[in-house]
Amino acid sequence: MNRRLSNFAPAALAGISLMAFAPALAQDVKLPPTMTFTAYDTGTAGFNIAVAVGKMMKDKYGTDLRVLPAGNDVARLAPLRAGRAASSAMGSGSYFAQEGVFEFGAKEWGPQALQLVLSSVDCNGASLGVAKDTGVKEVKDLKGKRVGFVVGSPALNQNSLAILAFGDLKQSDVKAVEFSSYGAMWKGLINNDVDAAFATTITGPAKEAETSPRGIVWPPLPHSDNAGWERVQKVGSFFFRHVATCGAGISKDKPIELGNYPYPIFVTYGTQPADQVYAIAKAMITGYDLYKDAAAGAAGLAADRQTKKWAVPVHPGAVKALKEAGQWSDDQETHNNALIKRQAVLAAAWADYGKSSPPSDEKAFLDGWMKARAAALAKASMPNGFE
Repeated sequence: MNRRLSNFAPAALAGISLMAFAPALAQDVKLPPTMTFTAYDTGTAGFNIAVAVGKMMKDKYGTDLRVLPAGNDVARLAPLRAGRAASSAMGSGSYFAQEGVFEFGAKEWGPQALQLVLSSVDCNGASLGVAKDTGVKEVKDLKGKRVGFVVGSPALNQNSLAILAFGDLKQSDVKAVEFSSYGAMWKGLINNDVDAAFATTITGPAKEAETSPRGIVWPPLPHSDNAGWERVQKVGSFFFRHVATCGAGISKDKPIELGNYPYPIFVTYGTQPADQVYAIAKAMITGYDLYKDAAAGAAGLAADRQTKKWAVPVHPGAVKALKEAGQWSDDQETHNNALIKRQAVLAAAWADYGKSSPPSDEKAFLDGWMKARAAALAKASMPNGFE
């Protein structure tokens, strides 16, 4: 797959420079008068949830939250890294960015010390949505079909490959069609330019596809198929079995055994001051009732529904807010500290690689980095994750 990057300012672990937090309307939460979050394109689940959170912040704390749409992972993280955004509503791309792989293995990026604020797991699933008119019933039926991929979005692309793996398929077994953004890919499905595209089942574009002449189906990933799930998790270790009971063509009466992972995952950089991240997390926890029903999937942001021991650490500021909500434990603390240590190992490996006169060719640079990364993790007795 052709992977292209726009030119962004370097500094893999740059800090966030935001305005000083001003007193808010609530006694124990201090938010700035304005903030910016980034998310996927307008109408997507992540964007809609971020907007719902923003309305809560305006109504409860007087803060104006601007949600900046972006078509891929690189575009979502660039404003966050540059200090123009306070948080980004990411998906599994947050894990790839932390690890410095795929697009984030380019010299303009490297491992990103991303940390969680809050994340959502709700009634939806995350999988390949397929146009109903294709006749596809099972994942293996996608062989030879057109599957969408998004330039600059390793999360979407790797997720698609993970789902294909359930049917024992690889990218070479399908016709890969590249798009410039997530939204463009789903318009491509509706316009019959592609047959399958990855998404959460509650995303707006999937709803549009459901009501279009093509329709939509979600080929199941039966939870009893251990071999299939082993293949999924070999490509996407962050997936877990999940019964979807909501989304395009899905209901409590018509559930589907699929996979899922936290989405959206509101992230920031580890260098952002703890009091700033605490204020955001605290506001989202205390204002939960004001937005939980305002967008599909928002209910999954509840403090007591946070995914424990995931692949990216929780920011210390958010940890404080979760502790106050009674949703933190000693074993979670141990796991979190190990992940923060992992980020330090990756950062040191990236710095050392940069001093080693790496090749200027993009592919050779990435290949060299992946070897250096693997060696550093092995020395630290930490799993590679990308063999």
